[in-house]
Amino acid sequence: MRRNYSKEQKLEIVKLSLEENQTVTSLAERFDVSANTIYNWRSKYFKDPDEAFPGKGNKLLNEDQREIERLKKELKEAKLERDILKKAVSIFSKTDGKFFNS
Repeated sequence: MRRNYSKEQKLEIVKLSLEENQTVTSLAERFDVSANTIYNWRSKYFKDPDEAFPGKGNKLLNEDQREIERLKKELKEAKLERDILKKAVSIFSKTDGKFFNS
């Protein structure tokens, strides 16, 4: 079963891993987490300490970032609709002579 760690727990483990007398391997054993996970947490912490570990996979976004995400989603949906319509036009524009009187 996968264990979830809170932001506070992750920060504590990361800060402990940065101390000289602590090794990532010993912390991994102590907190029952893989060493790779601790290295990933450290990487996220170094990129942006204030925004690291927002929780449950939800990004902390400011107003502009939320608007960009909304517009990206809207564009993706519009492209999907366009592709469906292109296929429909292609299907309905094929003539096999069944519906025409000659």
